[in-house]
Amino acid sequence: MFRILLATLALSVLSLGLAAPAHADKKPVYTGIFSNTAVGGHDPVAYFTEGKPVEGKKEFSTEYQGAEFRFASAENLALFEADPEKYAPQFGGYCAWAVAQGDTAKGDPDYWKIVDGKLYLNYNKKIQERWEQNEAAFIEQAETNWPAVLK
Repeated sequence: MFRILLATLALSVLSLGLAAPAHADKKPVYTGIFSNTAVGGHDPVAYFTEGKPVEGKKEFSTEYQGAEFRFASAENLALFEADPEKYAPQFGGYCAWAVAQGDTAKGDPDYWKIVDGKLYLNYNKKIQERWEQNEAAFIEQAETNWPAVLK
């Protein structure tokens, strides 16, 4: 009886292992765990037009690369839709420094910088300070690592 119970248990565990889903790749745009909103709900165009993070509104939103992007105005939404590559944060909004290190981490919309017309986010102030010490080299390395870090 014990052997049958043990064999049944082993088969159950084995079948669970075979039926388990494969490890999914990370999303191409960072949205957090319980959200599908990019840039923490901030308007990516506002970094270029106002020079600061501005909260986006749900009524001015669009989907891009599987994530919802929000904007402070219809004008900013139109600018983004006309050229999303220009305004979307680099590396899907993941921390630029982390991507340069061959990894991913959340990009915080409060720690940002525009370099050569491109928006980059960092994890926090300390990481941003580290990234700014050699941002050109980190950008180059991150571009080499992207998008392989999503695997």
